[in-house]
Amino acid sequence: MPSASFSSSRSYVRRSRRKGGHRIPLPSRTQSSEPCESVPIPNNVTGSAMAATAACAGPSGGGGAPPVPAAAPATTAGHHSPYDLRRKSPPAYHEPGPSGACSLPARKRPRTSLSQGVDVCNVSQYLQYELPDEVLLCILSYLTERDLCRVAQVCKRFNTIANDTELWKSLYQSVFEYDTPLMHPAPCQFEFVAPDECDADNPWKESFRQLYYGIHVRPSFRLKKDSRIRHFNTIRTALEFVEERTGSSVTASTNTAGPTTSSSSSSAASTTNTSNSNVCSCNPTGACTCRRPQPTHQPALVFIHAGLYQEECLAIDSDVQLIGCATGNVAESVVLEREAESTLTFAEGATRAYAGHMTLKFSPDATSTMQHHKHFCLEVSDNCSPTIDHCIIRSASVVGAAVCVSGAGANPVIKHCDISDCENVGLYVTDYAQGAYQDNEISRNALAGIWVKNFANPIMRRNHIHHGRDVGIFTFENGLGYFEANDIHNNRIAGFEVKAGANPTVVHCEIHHGQTGGIYVHESGLGQFIDNKIHSNNFAGVWITSNSNPTIRRNEIYNGHQGGVYIFGEGRGLIEHNNIYGNALAGIQIRTNSDPIVRHNKIHHGQHGGIYVHEKGQGLIEENEVYANTLAGVWITTGSTPVLRRNRIHSGKQVGVYFYDNGHGKLEDNDIFNHLYSGVQIRTGSNPVIRGNKIWGGQNGGVLVYNGGLGLLEQNEIFDNAMAGVWIKTDSNPTLKRNKIFDGRDGGICIFNGGKGVLEENDIFHNAQAGVLISTQSHPVLRRNRIFDGLAAGVEITNNATATLEHNQIFNNRFGGLCLASGVTPLVRGNKIFSNQDAVEKAVGGGQCLYKISSYTSFPMHDFYRCQTCNTTDRNAICVNCIKTCHSGHDVEFIRHDRFFCDCGAGTLSNQCQLQGEPTQDTDTLYDSAAPMESHTLMVN
Repeated sequence: MPSASFSSSRSYVRRSRRKGGHRIPLPSRTQSSEPCESVPIPNNVTGSAMAATAACAGPSGGGGAPPVPAAAPATTAGHHSPYDLRRKSPPAYHEPGPSGACSLPARKRPRTSLSQGVDVCNVSQYLQYELPDEVLLCILSYLTERDLCRVAQVCKRFNTIANDTELWKSLYQSVFEYDTPLMHPAPCQFEFVAPDECDADNPWKESFRQLYYGIHVRPSFRLKKDSRIRHFNTIRTALEFVEERTGSSVTASTNTAGPTTSSSSSSAASTTNTSNSNVCSCNPTGACTCRRPQPTHQPALVFIHAGLYQEECLAIDSDVQLIGCATGNVAESVVLEREAESTLTFAEGATRAYAGHMTLKFSPDATSTMQHHKHFCLEVSDNCSPTIDHCIIRSASVVGAAVCVSGAGANPVIKHCDISDCENVGLYVTDYAQGAYQDNEISRNALAGIWVKNFANPIMRRNHIHHGRDVGIFTFENGLGYFEANDIHNNRIAGFEVKAGANPTVVHCEIHHGQTGGIYVHESGLGQFIDNKIHSNNFAGVWITSNSNPTIRRNEIYNGHQGGVYIFGEGRGLIEHNNIYGNALAGIQIRTNSDPIVRHNKIHHGQHGGIYVHEKGQGLIEENEVYANTLAGVWITTGSTPVLRRNRIHSGKQVGVYFYDNGHGKLEDNDIFNHLYSGVQIRTGSNPVIRGNKIWGGQNGGVLVYNGGLGLLEQNEIFDNAMAGVWIKTDSNPTLKRNKIFDGRDGGICIFNGGKGVLEENDIFHNAQAGVLISTQSHPVLRRNRIFDGLAAGVEITNNATATLEHNQIFNNRFGGLCLASGVTPLVRGNKIFSNQDAVEKAVGGGQCLYKISSYTSFPMHDFYRCQTCNTTDRNAICVNCIKTCHSGHDVEFIRHDRFFCDCGAGTLSNQCQLQGEPTQDTDTLYDSAAPMESHTLMVN
């Protein structure tokens, strides 16, 4: 039968039928038109179409407008119907020619009603071109998916209408119930895609095509007539059908590629229409697109519709895909629950099995006597690799675990699951099992969120593990694993615990707000913790103890409510390239025979100290930057013997490195500078080796040795300190060898209050006060030193002190080489004192007030007096020239020959100095340099 011309590019305007109007063709927008090759409508379609037409059109000849079907094309945004409903109308009616065929008319004819008894050509013409779009949509809404695809091959107009988005959405949701199209691009891969984000022209039809080969578990569901989608009342009968089908002949197995006849109880119908199962009956040429052919090895697909399924334990040992099917939240609507044995088990042979979008519950009866400690909500055993996706997993058992993966070859993919509120462990991986676990929510479990043991080696990425009533992740007994980008927080014990030979790799995780610590490695635990953020934990960010030896690298460890890294109980470990800051206690604490390697870290802005080594702690601490901490940069105490090399320790609010209470160790090649107190302090029996360091810029001196401190200071550069380069006091007895002590804004070495010490082969030069000042009953030994270019005296000995000076060179100092106060008798042997400037004697000889050559930090040594007439006190001193000139005729008293500055010239007396100009108000009347500040703050973690 020749077909009439129908072009999608031609538009028509329809008048209302009530007015008896005819369609008026509008000018074509294009010059060409494609013929629509009409295919005779099959008998079964014609019959149903005629019945639907009668239902939609109303009484014949009534002339009323047909009702709009429920599936009116209100298309989803982004996916409009291929045609514009009621705007592109069919072409004019064609009158049959003399030969009985329909020919193109020379003029328009009035519409002929179906009730007038026209021939078949007219009926076909009417259905194809005259029947309104709304009526066709209503008719097609009664068809099954197979018949709808057949109708789409009649002509272009039918193809366009039969592919309407809303039509397929309605059909899709009647079968699969999903609110959004579910795409199935590959085995074990399912993804909901919003219609406006899908690349397909009709997302609902494309999803229908991809899912069509599945069977359904939908109790008491009534199908459309002639639907070939299989339905079952129970999961077990569906699985038995799958097993029978896959285990039967090749012909029966091949039949699974196409749609099957409806069945709700009998599996024997699986052989229906198998003789032509490879060719869809809607098109004998095989060109139909009503479904995606199932690949030869495609796993069976079982849709489980909404409901509570309390059947026998499901054990899957073949490739089958189980997926929940419901409106709204699919996983919450499909529930599989057991009271004994495991709810769902995957065993050997389930290499491409799948379970997704459902709730799995294990709720054992508390009064039952049946053992359930080896039963789980979800169990994956040896030699299988299922995919578990978007499942809610709950277990009320107080023993075991909600999910157990065990055995060699167990290699599941568990993703997007919610494993929460279980009364035991959330996820348990053991006995050489592997698997990928990603994007899961694991929370509020009574025991650990995750256990990994016995050489299990899972990969866990992007999981959210939080608010557990125990540890977040626990690896023990040689457990392994790769943990990446997980968020672990608010667990009652540590966020991550490693024990007993376990050796996990943890990278890019955030471990925070633990109610105890962040990471806890103990009992010979290992592990690599790299590029993590560890912060805001109640205890230390990282704990390492009992012979454990992890690697902590490139982490940020900050804002802990106690310390940053805490190593104790013979712990070891490699701590490198970390950024450790803002912790309430020490950034790194090492104690009780622990011996880590700490290098290339930044340890700063701590509310306590930087590094705290105590109770016989050891360790190699090298090339770190330790700065801006509230207390000491490094504390070493109580028998500890660490080695510190090539560190930069600076800008602290107290001491740089603080040795006390028998703290020992080596301090080599470090740069220690800009501390509010001394760069290094040594006290109370401490005896470190300090070698090759630069110690400078201290606001209270370079090195302070006091209260019985010892130590060997060798080959250091000590310079540019605000007070003495080295202070030795209160019975301390260090050894200083081959150091350079220079450019101090006070003296070079100041020894007082009973200080001792051996000073050998040091270069002491260009200091503002004496190169070596010895005072108040001190008795050091100076041997083979060079003391030169000082802005005051070379060596000054005062206040009943004494010294042994042997083979020293003292030269080119401003106030003289060796200046001795009254009553001082040192032992002097083989010294060379030469080329010194006697600025004091020159000032006295020139009649100047000696205050002119004094300063806050430089005090000349000479005779000084007191004036009784001017009521001077024991703290005042007057130089000889002021006595002769300013206090001439007064009652004066000679005190002694010692270092001082003149109070008369300073303007601190009642009279005005006649040898000075305007008086300078200077009230510093101390004979000696100001004593350094000592650190008395001891805070123990």
